Parts: sequence; structure tokens; C-alpha cells
Amino acid sequence: MSKKSQPPSNVIAISKPPSRAAKQSAKAPMTAVPEAPPAVKKAVAAVKATSSPAAKMPMKPLVKAVGKQSTKPAAKPATKPTLKSATKPDATKPAAAKPVSKAVADPVEKAAVKPAAKTKATPAVKPTAKPAAKKSSAAAPVPAAKPASTPAAVTAKPKSARKKAGATAAALPATDIPPSAVPPTGSSALEKNLAARPASSLRSPIRIFQIYFEAWQKDLLDPAFAALNNAGVKAESMEFDVFERLARSEHVKGATLWGALSWRFAEKTGMSGQDLIAALQANPGMDVYYCNPHPQNEALFHNMWTQGETTHPRFLALSRALFQAVGLPEEELSNIATSASYSSANYFIASPAFWSKYLVFVRKVLTLADKKLSPEARNLLHSEMADDRGIHRGATYVPFIVERLFPVFLKTEGRGLKAFKIALPEREREMNVHLKLLREMKDVAHRTKSPWLAACWVNYRNLYLSQTNGKAWCQKYLRAVTPPDIKFG
Repeated sequence: MSKKSQPPSNVIAISKPPSRAAKQSAKAPMTAVPEAPPAVKKAVAAVKATSSPAAKMPMKPLVKAVGKQSTKPAAKPATKPTLKSATKPDATKPAAAKPVSKAVADPVEKAAVKPAAKTKATPAVKPTAKPAAKKSSAAAPVPAAKPASTPAAVTAKPKSARKKAGATAAALPATDIPPSAVPPTGSSALEKNLAARPASSLRSPIRIFQIYFEAWQKDLLDPAFAALNNAGVKAESMEFDVFERLARSEHVKGATLWGALSWRFAEKTGMSGQDLIAALQANPGMDVYYCNPHPQNEALFHNMWTQGETTHPRFLALSRALFQAVGLPEEELSNIATSASYSSANYFIASPAFWSKYLVFVRKVLTLADKKLSPEARNLLHSEMADDRGIHRGATYVPFIVERLFPVFLKTEGRGLKAFKIALPEREREMNVHLKLLREMKDVAHRTKSPWLAACWVNYRNLYLSQTNGKAWCQKYLRAVTPPDIKFG
């Protein structure tokens, strides 16, 4: 087949039909029929060529006809095609999940009737519908014709529409937000809710963006989310800067829930975009949905602030100075917190009511800290000493303090907002029996306000850390992460 006659990429080529001998061997024995006179054969061929050209058309013209028809509305198929999730956020493509049958092949033939009318009929070639059904394992499946009733949100947009979407994306610097993508496969109720407006659509009530920085990271993004190109943008507050820019943009106007996740979301949580959307749909009416990709910290530390001391040098001392300067409740740094209050990685999907309060709260904290901290503490806050291991691209203390302000916000400025923590089954399966017992013991101690049980948890925790992290680690961190008094937050 020449290059000009090749079908477009969204059309699966049809392999060469089997020979006459192969067809006869595959069929059941048939009674011989006397050959018709030449005049009769010629008349029958002329009638068939006029009434149903696709039935007698050669294989190559059929492929050309399908290619021409792939971008135009096609005839309604006998069976509704199954939509699968697109591999990229900005592409939609129907796919046939089952071997081709006559019910699926017929619409393709009907769609090719008009373009094939010019092709001279070839009586020697038999109809392709039946052999395709028998040889489906050897030949590539034929894509089903696109139904005329396909929702607008799952139909590929024309070039003019894409240009319009690109103009909208210009409102947010360094963004790459594609048009709507095919909604993820899930329960029938979920598919019904998201069929017209998937979460990656700028018209959807739920708009979830996924941040990436380099071209190779784009291949790892979830098709249920809208890609957000943050390449070349350097901001000390990292994800919080993206939240602020999105809140000022046109991309979230009219959304009931929105958020921006990192390109490592699936890696950290073990959850797909489909799973996240299902969790949102199953628990409606909340102001913010969040999760904690590191549940082991819920078992081993009083709170997220004490955990930060083991990963960022002088973290507790700097945090205490910041709380004092800004006027935040300092006891939050040493209180025993429940596992429900743990949240890391800024994985929030929230309502405008949440974002309008949370963004103002965090920005106020950072502004007051710069004004009221001592010069030494302020220089430390903005230093790269926070990333002494070099695993956070030279980050300062700012993003690590910001991500731990979430539970403080819910207890102060965010009182009255409804929050829901999404469970992460994959991360939970990684927890050993000791971690699960430690977390449960701490939660029960907090719920019953039992200092005795809390002390038992501390002793059990210290023994666990000495066995898993070793003597050197315990000598360096254990005293620092263990407040002298037992208090419940």
C-alpha cells in the first residue's frame, strides 16, 4: 500500500483477505451450484455494484474509504462501541475491545458506501464481513464507526477549538492545559456523571490539574487530569505558588472542586485518577479532600512537625520561632495528633470556599514571618539547609512549613469547613503489623485522653525505632522528636 493510501493513525488497517482456498477450507461443505451464464453473471454484478458497492469492493479501496470517513460523522452502528481511557489527556479514540463481528463490521462498510461508489466492482472478491469475523485472531480488529450521538466532551475537538483553548491557557503563565479527555473507565454511575464533563475538562465542575516540569514527565501523567506545564517556573513555595496562580486564572472559574497534584501522584499514593474521582463522587458535600502518602508517620511521630525534625535540620527550632512571631498556637508543635490530621505532599481537591480562606491564611503566615522573624531566623527560613540531602531540588524551609500548616488551618481560620481524608489502600498494605498497632494505640490514647496509654505508645515506638533505624539514628533524633509532656491536640 502506498503512503498516500495509508489510513490515518486512528484507523486500524485491515489485513489482506485470505485466499479462496483458505476460505473454502474454513467453511462447511456446500452443495455445488451450476455456474450461471455469462450474461446473467454480468447483470447480477451490475445490480450488486449499484445497490451495495461495499459488499464487492476490493480490500484496498475499503481501507481508503474508511480513512476518508474517519473524520466525518458516520452511520449509527448496530452495537454501541466501548470507550476506553485515552492514553493522553488531549486525545480521544474509540477502541474495539472484542474481536470483530459482523455487527461491528457492517457499520464500517456502510460508512464507506459513498467513497467506494467510484470503484469498479470486482466479482472475484467476496464480501469481507464474514471472513473478518472468522479470522479475527489473525487480522487487526476494525474500529467501530463513531456514533452520531457521542457526547461533545468526548469527541475530538477541531483545530479552531484547540486554538481557542490555547488562548485561555495563556492566562496562567507556563501552563499546558489540553481540551477535555475521555473520562476514566469505572462504575456505570461514575461514567454517567463524568461522560459529558470529565475532570480534565475546563468545563467540568471538578477540575484536577497535574503539574510537570520536564517533557519526559508528561508521559507519566494520568489521563484523567489536565496537564499543567510548570517548566521554567521557579517559586520558593513550590506547589503553593501553583495554587495561587490557578486561583487567579480563568481555569478554575465555575468549578465546584479543583486542585493541582504533582506528576508523581500515582507513584506516591498508588491511586489512579479514576480512583480519586470515584472517592470524590462517593463522598459528596465536603469542602476539602486530602490524603497522606506516608501513613507510617502517623504511627511513629507525635505530629508532622516532630517528623520534620528527622528530615530537615533545625526544623522544630525554626518552626517554634515562626509560630511565636506569627501568633500561631505553639502547642501544635508538641501535641499528640490523630492519624486523621496527617497530610503531606499538598494533595488537596477542594471547594472555592476552602481555597479562598486557605490561600489567604498561608500567605498571611509567610508575610508576617518575613516581617517579624529575627534576621537569623529569616535567613534560615529561606536557606537551602532544609534540603541537606539534595532530594528536593534545593528547596528552602518554606514549602515544608507550608505543607504542615494544613491541620493548623483547619483548627483556626478553617474552622467550620468539612474535610474528608481519602484512604490509600496501596500504602496501607505496605504497613507492617507493628506500625498498624502503633497507630491504633496512639489514636485510642488520643480518643480516650489516656496519658498512660500514650506513654505505652511512646515506649513501644522507641523500641520499634531502635530496632529499625539503629542506635545512631536514635541517639541523634529520638530525644528531639519526643516531647517531655504528653498533651493531646
